[in-house]
Amino acid sequence: MNEPRRKPLKASDKLVFLLSLVPYLLEQQVVDVPDAAAHFGVSDEEIREAVRLIATSGLPGATGTYQPNDLFDIDWDAFEDDDVIVIVHHVAIDDAPRLSAREAAALIAGLQYLSALPENAGSASLGALMQKLTAGASAAPSRIAVAESASNGSLAIIREAVAGGRQLEFDYRNAVGVAGRRRVDPLRILSQDADWYLQAYCHTREDVRNFRVDRMSGLVVSDLPIDEHAEAEVPDTLFQGSESDFDVVVDAVPEALPLLADYLADSKTEAVDGRLRVTLRLAHVHGLKRLVAGLPGLVTVVSPAEARAAVAGWADAGLAGYAGQETSDH
Repeated sequence: MNEPRRKPLKASDKLVFLLSLVPYLLEQQVVDVPDAAAHFGVSDEEIREAVRLIATSGLPGATGTYQPNDLFDIDWDAFEDDDVIVIVHHVAIDDAPRLSAREAAALIAGLQYLSALPENAGSASLGALMQKLTAGASAAPSRIAVAESASNGSLAIIREAVAGGRQLEFDYRNAVGVAGRRRVDPLRILSQDADWYLQAYCHTREDVRNFRVDRMSGLVVSDLPIDEHAEAEVPDTLFQGSESDFDVVVDAVPEALPLLADYLADSKTEAVDGRLRVTLRLAHVHGLKRLVAGLPGLVTVVSPAEARAAVAGWADAGLAGYAGQETSDH
């Protein structure tokens, strides 16, 4: 049977192909030319040409010249007689930078979190990537288990409403503890740090609002389709300022400034005792407590007094939970 004709690879695609081929051959150990061609979507002859090129590649030794052990080598008998590729000697691959065990563990934990999301359930790609990270680390990564979030069930319902273009009803408790039933037209789902948000047109407020998913309960997808709100513009960013926001002055280490970018009232900064004094624009003081908690030791609240008192009270309440406890060393 004649091999199907394919367009020749472009120069840029050929470079990517060659860089991908060597790790693939090393991982497979033994692979037929047609199987490799099918994997990369190229012709059998392009695979053969690439293998011949690999066999003339390597890394020169200390003398600056190529010696036999400085080049890749393949099992030529298997290649020429049986159309089978076996790399019997490779160079430089083992010297490539590797992730540390902690770096690999952090990436694997992130992939576990993504795997727990409803739309990624049973993803073979994520599973294969986690296996490769484990195998490619400089040492065995620490075992980390990412617990399934209570928000996952809510996210599945919200995605159903967004995909179906139907209204959504739920109970919502805002940051100050006020609860109420909401009916919204879901627009899109966004995430920031570890939190998920639903951006929706709220029929109660008659405007676009953000709802944190972990504060939502009793979700019900309605049979009613979402309304058309030509006058309601969907913001490009998750958080937007309003006339009711208030200013908070903080001192932050320079490295933390990018993490505060979404809250900066302006671009003005003032150096104070090795830190940068900036003004943040926040919707309420309760959000400030969460912000400071996420940047321990990196941000200090300067003013107003109400903001300082709220953060100090929150910290004191946390310390009070440890009052009277003794460590196991005593």
